[in-house]
Parts: sequence; C-alpha cells; structure tokens
Amino acid sequence: MVEITEATSIEELAVIISGALEAEGIIATLSGGGAVSIYSQNQYMSHDLDFVTSADPKHLIKAIAPLGFFQGASKRLYEHPRTKWLVEFPAGPLSFGQCYVDHRSINLLTTQYGALRVITPTLCVIDRLSAYLHWRDRQSWDQAIMVCKSNPVNWNDIADWAINEQPPFKELDQLRAECEKCT
Repeated sequence: MVEITEATSIEELAVIISGALEAEGIIATLSGGGAVSIYSQNQYMSHDLDFVTSADPKHLIKAIAPLGFFQGASKRLYEHPRTKWLVEFPAGPLSFGQCYVDHRSINLLTTQYGALRVITPTLCVIDRLSAYLHWRDRQSWDQAIMVCKSNPVNWNDIADWAINEQPPFKELDQLRAECEKCT
C-alpha cells in the first residue's frame, strides 16, 4: 500500500484515492478544482479533491480508511492527518449544468503515478464555465482559461454545451479569444 505523506502531490493523492475506489468497485470521477489543478500543472491549486459518485458513504469510507482517511464534518468529506487536501464526494450523477455524463464514459488518464478517473480537459472547462454561469465567479472563468491554455479542448463540444444551457452561455467567443492569447 502506498503511504500518504506531507510530500504527496495533489495528482499523486488523486491517483491513490482513485485506485483505492476502483479496487472496491466504486466508480468515482475527479472533477472540480482538483481536475483544474492537474490540467493547469498547478497554476491553480485546489484545496480539495472532488470525486463525484453515487456510492454509499459507508462503501466510500471502507475503501479509503485503509489509506488513513477519516470522516470529516459531513458524510461526504474526508480528512487525512498527513495531507492538507480534503477529499469530498459530491453525490452523482456527474453533471455540468444541464449536461449529464455517464461515469463509465470517462476514460482513465495515465499519469506518472498511475491511472486516474478524471473528467477530460473539455469537460473541465465546461465544469468551470457552469460554475461561472451559475455564480458569476470570476475565479471559475480564470480556471477555464488556465485549462484551455494548457490542454487541447474540443471547442465544438463546449459550444454545444453553451447553446444548451439555460440561460445560454453567451461569452464563448470571449473565452476562446482569451484562451488563444499567448499560446
């Protein structure tokens, strides 16, 4: 078993947790700020790892307790004594505004630490734009740009999402222009 220490990176921790969950038959997909951290090469540093899943909290703790995690303030929030990152399990389904995604369609990403079930860079941008649209949170906008500048994304999929949102996301041309600056 891999030991989690203060030196464990956010990406390595995500891989460790993802592997423990997969070993127990739990499908959970890394989303949110943790995905942004990975896809932006830590330009943005998340404070937690959000693994979206429909698994029962009892099964979640059974999978990650052997790693040293314990339940925190809520049934879906977990802490570890040797890492600053919290692990959260938002309830599924995996969705971005009006767009729902089947966890089984998410391919495992091969990292230097091993396999990780994480949303794609395109879905990561959509996730951040969904947060921006819902809360008008400038930080989410900036995170979407960080991901676009560091990874190829499918602009057609992003455009389809933008059109189907209610209300529609109208700033797509502005986002694309900002993403194409300095690249």
